[in-house]
Amino acid sequence: MKYITDINDLDLNGTYTYADYLTWRFEQSVELIKGKIFKMSPAPSRKHQKISGKLYVKVFMAFQKNACEVYSAPFDVRLLDKKKSLKANTEIYTVVQPDICVICDKSKLDERGCIGAPDLIIEILSPGNSKKEMRTKYALYEESGVKEYWVLYPSEHVLQQYILNENEKYELKNNFAEDEIFNSHIFSDLQIDLSEIFEEEEEEEF
Repeated sequence: MKYITDINDLDLNGTYTYADYLTWRFEQSVELIKGKIFKMSPAPSRKHQKISGKLYVKVFMAFQKNACEVYSAPFDVRLLDKKKSLKANTEIYTVVQPDICVICDKSKLDERGCIGAPDLIIEILSPGNSKKEMRTKYALYEESGVKEYWVLYPSEHVLQQYILNENEKYELKNNFAEDEIFNSHIFSDLQIDLSEIFEEEEEEEF
């Protein structure tokens, strides 16, 4: 297999598949959404990483005695186009790396990650996340059938919880602030105290 190490060797307006994605070895992480390359933000900030780490631990602990599995980025999630059949990697046009995801159907897991929609996806916004990127992912997760989707805003200390309704459209279940405790809609045992997630260290005085 011939690997491509320079993203500039690609046509950024072209359409690519998962088979192409497997040949890429770039310094900068990328995602593939409906065949189009999306450059990911540079390495997340320390604040982003701390929130992600705390949240991952909370979610992981909640599923210790559960059949569901929890993964954090970088972890490839291949989402299927409902209009296409699944026969080979060449028919997969979307590969994303959510900050955290929960998968309960183990038949969706293989050595390369997840193929199909996770049950829960959690994204933590960074300064580099564009509104276009967030709109694209919102529509993508909705279309793919991700049952529950959380978006965390570290600067505002807010979490938005979306659930997939009977019409397969997202509804904003609620906005939660930094001092609230909330439950997952689809996982009754998953409860998060946001004061512990958004808690910041006091600055040391010198």
